[in-house]
Amino acid sequence: MEKLFKINIYFDFYGKLLTPKQYQIIELYYLNDYSLSEVAEYLEITRQAVFDTLKRAEEKLFNYEKQLGLVDKFQPSQIAIKNIRRLALEINKIGININNKDIIIKSQEIEETISKVII
Repeated sequence: MEKLFKINIYFDFYGKLLTPKQYQIIELYYLNDYSLSEVAEYLEITRQAVFDTLKRAEEKLFNYEKQLGLVDKFQPSQIAIKNIRRLALEINKIGININNKDIIIKSQEIEETISKVII
């Protein structure tokens, strides 16, 4: 399961760096849940060709992450942004409790900004 999760995340980040054929095979196999045989039939190639292309594409995705590390950098950022959102909501509640419109407005601005950057 962990490999499937990693492939999907890496594909989101690095999929466009694959060849069109590799991209299509990863998409069919992992995202559309086709079997190797179904991919082969759909693309009118052998099952072995699908398997070989799939393995090369997976290897490329893992190598891109190893070299660039974008996913490793991205995940902590998302956690930090979610914590900022939680704090903004707490600040908003405090503003409401003490009836401070400036605090309420600023906490809402923080929430709107977060909404623009979080995935």
